Amino acid sequence: MEAQNLTDVSEFLLLGLSDDPDLQPLLFGLFLSMYLVTVLGNLLIILAVSSDSQLHTPMYFFLSNLSLADISISTTTIPKMLVNLQTHSKSITYAGCLAQVTLFSLFGCLESLLLTVMAYDRLVAISHPLHYLVIMNPYLCGLLVLGSFSISVLSSLLHSLVMSHVTFCADVEIPHFFCDLSQLLNLVCSDTSANNILIYFIGTIFGGIPLSGILYSYSHIISSILRVSTSGGRYKAFSTCASHLSVVCLFYGTGIGVYLSSTVSSSPRKAAVASVMYTVVTPMLNPFIYSLRNKDIKSALWRISAKYLMSTPMLSFFGS
Repeated sequence: MEAQNLTDVSEFLLLGLSDDPDLQPLLFGLFLSMYLVTVLGNLLIILAVSSDSQLHTPMYFFLSNLSLADISISTTTIPKMLVNLQTHSKSITYAGCLAQVTLFSLFGCLESLLLTVMAYDRLVAISHPLHYLVIMNPYLCGLLVLGSFSISVLSSLLHSLVMSHVTFCADVEIPHFFCDLSQLLNLVCSDTSANNILIYFIGTIFGGIPLSGILYSYSHIISSILRVSTSGGRYKAFSTCASHLSVVCLFYGTGIGVYLSSTVSSSPRKAAVASVMYTVVTPMLNPFIYSLRNKDIKSALWRISAKYLMSTPMLSFFGS
């Protein structure tokens, strides 16, 4: 294959999920709907947390940051896919592809670290309830979020560094709906063994360590819950972390499932379809998981809705 220097590659071709032209309108409508639900649902979570003083607690502070990460990770991939579906184009510029690789790594790592921070928050709330607000003070909460963001920036810089030091071949077709680094490395003409080792090292450090932190936190949470004497007390303690545990299982379960499917299946397209679960479906479901199982969030959303309806002139007229 003819090799091209990185500076000579002006664009890549995103092959998407299907080549069937009859499916393109259906895919456009489906992903547009999922994206709008994702953005609206997570914005409502952020609005509820920021506007309701009863939700100005560490748990909801972390939740609002998680919602922001969900919006960001969806916005990194879906809008470009929708534009390509609408314009019947498959191209993405090199700069756009590099931006997707960098931002997807940043917000994916940020979500993983925020879930770890939220697991620690639940550990403190259940194991040390009397000292919870003292331990999880505003300074520590801000430091944890800032630290998570800084580590995520480092991860994204390492991913962009890998991409900026490779030589691509003439074939620049990516069998995916966004610029996935693992698929990009398949287009490299030079030896990628060092890059693959670096990618696995980054994945182990920035993915494995947060997961280990979550498992450590929940092992102590379960131990603390089992020490509660009454079944009602155990249920109440577990219910405070049920939503977070569901999101963790969804996030890591889909991610591990995509990885296993890509290793078992020889079809990159099937891996791309499977990756929809953690890039699109998971950010869309997170607001539902937290709002449907959380009375505080539901109450805040109802208060916001009532306040909006009462502020509408026509509706306030009929209400009077």
